[in-house]
Amino acid sequence: MDQRRKIKIDTSRMKIQFTICFGLLTLLFGCNTSNRIRTLKIAHGLDTNHSVHLAIKEMGRMLEEISNGKMTIEVYPNQQLGSERQCLELLQLNALDMTKVSVGVLENFAPKTKILSLPFMFRDREHAFKVLDGEIGKDLLKSTEDYWLKGLGFYDAGSRSFYTKSKEINTPDDLNGMKIRVMESVTAMDMVRKLGGSPTPISSGEIYTALQQGVVDGAENNPPTFYASRHYEICKFYSLDEHTIIPDVLLINTNKWDQLLTEEKKWLEIAAKHSIVYQRKLWLASEKEALAAVAKAGVKIVKPKKELFSKKLSTLYDSFKENKEVSELIQKIQNDY
Repeated sequence: MDQRRKIKIDTSRMKIQFTICFGLLTLLFGCNTSNRIRTLKIAHGLDTNHSVHLAIKEMGRMLEEISNGKMTIEVYPNQQLGSERQCLELLQLNALDMTKVSVGVLENFAPKTKILSLPFMFRDREHAFKVLDGEIGKDLLKSTEDYWLKGLGFYDAGSRSFYTKSKEINTPDDLNGMKIRVMESVTAMDMVRKLGGSPTPISSGEIYTALQQGVVDGAENNPPTFYASRHYEICKFYSLDEHTIIPDVLLINTNKWDQLLTEEKKWLEIAAKHSIVYQRKLWLASEKEALAAVAKAGVKIVKPKKELFSKKLSTLYDSFKENKEVSELIQKIQNDY
């Protein structure tokens, strides 16, 4: 009996000692935040040669440098975690930290951003940057926070134009009856309908096959994407009507943002701004390279009269007249900048 009691006492003593040691270790390592590394997971739908991917990698490099290795970024390109819409849904579910999406897709989640998808909203790239980097851009980024998405800035995505398989597009009438692939954007679908075409929303990874099999007769996108996606192998006409200048947006989940320490937020903002400047420089070079490459591959590049398209699309703005706030914002963008 004495032996059993001794064993029981020793066992109890060991449990107490273990608990104390474990507690001390937990306290020690829990308080030592200087060795903690914060890793943010970011996903996007572009290939690894795209200027956006290169800019995100540069953001990660800068972030690691200024944080002395305390913050890093883990990148998932090429739709590894899904389409742009799916990535936004993952963000809202706290299943993903960051993403890059087109405003054309974001408008389905944050309605106020829809105005950036309107055709011929901006006169040119410089006008777009002035608006996006100014107070209007900041307000639009802030509006996404109501939907668990915090905007960190805008990447350049150039101008979108039509490319087709069988004929060039010189006037809106040339689009009559044509099935045109568009983003999952109400504005994009309304635009194609107004021009006489039949809008067909298809995710970016399925466009090549859709063009090849005749599901659609053409699509609309910027030069680098037209080239990188190899759609020029099927579509031999590229009509540079430049109907929209729709930026890409860098986003982080609001809950993840709130979890960051003050210094971590500062590091991320600095790295994000750095990547935006970096990406915009890369974009200009990639645009020139893409147009030269598709022309060399036998694509006929057409420059139609833009006013023919803008005139026919002007009625798209009518739906915003009842919303005084948005209507005034549109007027400010077009007249005050």
